[in-house]
Amino acid sequence: MTLADSASKITTSFDAHVPEGRLAMIRAWLYTVLGLIFAMVVVGGATRLTDSGLSITEWKPILGAIPPLNDADWQIAFDKYRLIPEYQEINKGMSLAEFQFIFWWEWGHRFLGRFIGLVFFIPAAVFWVLGWLPSQLKPRIAILFVLGGLQGAVGWWMVASGLVDRVDVSQYRLATHLSLACFLFAGVYWVALGLKHREAKGTASVSKAGWALLVLVFVQIFAGALVAGMDAGLAYNTWPLMDDRMVPDGLAVMEPFWLNSFENAKAVQFNHRIIAYGLWVLVLVHALWMTRKAVAASVKTSAWLIFAAVTGQALIGIATLLLAVPLDVALMHQAGVLFVLMALVWHLRQVEGSYNFI
Repeated sequence: MTLADSASKITTSFDAHVPEGRLAMIRAWLYTVLGLIFAMVVVGGATRLTDSGLSITEWKPILGAIPPLNDADWQIAFDKYRLIPEYQEINKGMSLAEFQFIFWWEWGHRFLGRFIGLVFFIPAAVFWVLGWLPSQLKPRIAILFVLGGLQGAVGWWMVASGLVDRVDVSQYRLATHLSLACFLFAGVYWVALGLKHREAKGTASVSKAGWALLVLVFVQIFAGALVAGMDAGLAYNTWPLMDDRMVPDGLAVMEPFWLNSFENAKAVQFNHRIIAYGLWVLVLVHALWMTRKAVAASVKTSAWLIFAAVTGQALIGIATLLLAVPLDVALMHQAGVLFVLMALVWHLRQVEGSYNFI
């Protein structure tokens, strides 16, 4: 059975008719949320790169939306920051103005998270009450909302790791936070694309290959977040050689061996490079395969779009490394992964189609 056959069978079990005007409004809402998540990921990257993430030492989901409003409030916030290891070991002697700079980055990141929650929840509730949400869409909207709330909790879990006994956050928790944000981004885009009917244009083998590439991209996202979490990009700023060798020494200095992939900065950066090379080759092979395979033109085009996005991301990654992680280029690299995800999700939608509300 082809994907198109499966689509026709699944379609019969869905709501018979939903006015296109309603679907257009729901799509516009989801694409607005998607844009805000994009901004959230970029601002989160800036928060990390400016070492601002630990400037707010409390998690107050509601009252925390109000920033310091007077000199006394600012002094209280600053005094709380001066109690944590980052201040005492890294930023001792920081002025209030310097503290305010990092505070606003973190406050902006948290405020944007709260704003996204409202932009998602309020229209969802209105559409739900009005009966505009097709029954098949409701569980997907509920799952996305839960994932958004979980992302906020994971964000605090990450920050909490840097408030005691560390001068920064755990790279494991940072990688989890970024990976979940990217998963949520991809999920919202997948659901939004599903609100416009399109026929399946691929085969089961093409679909499996596309999903495998998506999994590998998430592995690379996690690996890249480990690099960011350990500031591993600030060392070995040469390419294609690393420490004057293609395969540098010192990749297996920790015991047990697997620990090197997560806590040895040299191995973490090397792994990120190797996964990037492998991913680039695989998306090129995938695009060439689509060119030769009897699939629709949109599937071929979207496969090459993946290759273009991955190539651009690789070039920006190399520039980020060679320039020793300047803020603007590093943020382009962080944003680039979202374009890669969009290209992959778009490709999968061309292959599998939109079965009404899946």
